[in-house]
Amino acid sequence: MKKLVYEKMGIKPGMRTHFVNATEAAIEAIDLPELDIRKSLKGKFEYIHLFVTRQSQMHRGFPVMKKHLQEDGVLWVSWPKAGQQDTDLTLPAVIKIGYDFGLVESKCISIDSIWSALKFTFPRQGKVYNNSYGKLK
Repeated sequence: MKKLVYEKMGIKPGMRTHFVNATEAAIEAIDLPELDIRKSLKGKFEYIHLFVTRQSQMHRGFPVMKKHLQEDGVLWVSWPKAGQQDTDLTLPAVIKIGYDFGLVESKCISIDSIWSALKFTFPRQGKVYNNSYGKLK
């Protein structure tokens, strides 16, 4: 049986969650289970999802989201697929920005016909991360 988008993302029911700039269509495509969705960014979260269309948005939003991410949490970043919504983001650019702010990527998926999504987590102690698009700082 085909996995639902939220299952591919590893989202579990009850996770403390915050969305930034999520479109209604993208949320519908993810087909979320019951979550503890918070409107304000206070405290730590298990799952944060940042939707961006420009590198400048990601540069501003990523470090703010990272501060609110639990040590074992996931920060998903979504951006429009190539050529859509006048984006200047590509997979290599998204990875580089994530690494610049000290998180590592582990999975890339398609949410729908518009949005790609990349999963970021804190690096595991002792593990070496080699990525041609970015270096941990």
